[in-house]
Amino acid sequence: MNEIWIEKYRPKTLKEIIGQKDIVNRLQSYVEAKNLPHLMFAGPAGTGKTTSAIALARELFGENWRGNFNELNASDERGIDVVRGKIKDFARTAPIGGAGFKIIFLDEADALTSDAQAALRRTMEKYSKTCRFILSCNYSSKIIEPIQSRCAVFRFRPLRAEDVRNYLVHIAAMETISITDDALDALVHVSQGDMRKAVNSLQVAASLGENITVDLIYHTTGTARPEEVKELLQTAISGDFIAARNRLDEIMINYGLSGEDIIKQIHRTIFDLDIPDYEKVRLIDRTGETEFRMVEGSNERIQLESLLAFMVLVGEHRADSAD
Repeated sequence: MNEIWIEKYRPKTLKEIIGQKDIVNRLQSYVEAKNLPHLMFAGPAGTGKTTSAIALARELFGENWRGNFNELNASDERGIDVVRGKIKDFARTAPIGGAGFKIIFLDEADALTSDAQAALRRTMEKYSKTCRFILSCNYSSKIIEPIQSRCAVFRFRPLRAEDVRNYLVHIAAMETISITDDALDALVHVSQGDMRKAVNSLQVAASLGENITVDLIYHTTGTARPEEVKELLQTAISGDFIAARNRLDEIMINYGLSGEDIIKQIHRTIFDLDIPDYEKVRLIDRTGETEFRMVEGSNERIQLESLLAFMVLVGEHRADSAD
């Protein structure tokens, strides 16, 4: 348990990367050509963007990869001074070990200020002979168009449930821990295609014992069981507001959930309800409004109970229509 598993089991080569076959094939062609343009990796967290950048550098530069690869996090250092200082200083120095260029990997590049992005564009142009940039971001739309047009864009998708599950089974075998099938399903459900979150959650659960159960997964990840959230919504739609309110209290207290945590689970669960699609549309619309109000600072208890009250009214309308 001394190592962080996401680092211990991080793929070292492009071929070991999980679930991004098309991207891996395109990056492999750059390795074979020993050249690459500026790149932009866009997609959700935990889908392999950083891993792909490091694996690409390893295969391009071999033993000298660390000297020719500089990783910066733009969410920590997001101002124009960083572009003019650290980034420019690294970009204009010659690569080592006979390499044709160096790589700057700028993680969370969409956090850069507008001025910093404008300065970065100029740096990318001026030092392209000695340095190539890999920009990683969750939302490529937050990167200014002049930078986007200078990059080959790679869009990373959330990992398939099967890929996440198989990798977790591999790690569990390597660490000699026992995990039930239900617990694996829970990890896949909680991660939503984010391998980093899945592996971290597995390690946290494993730190509490060698036998990992579904209850342990949900409690250590601070996630309510999907069936409990579904029961909460069904109780409200059936017209029993007080019972639904009490059920909400139990779930939030037992799992230590905030209002924003539970609203996200409610959103996912609405699609599993056995109600007509037009009623799901109404519930999703109201759920979105509730989430917005909480983010803007409204009292989460009042907003959640308001949402449950709306569900009660939807259920009563259904009953009246049936009569």
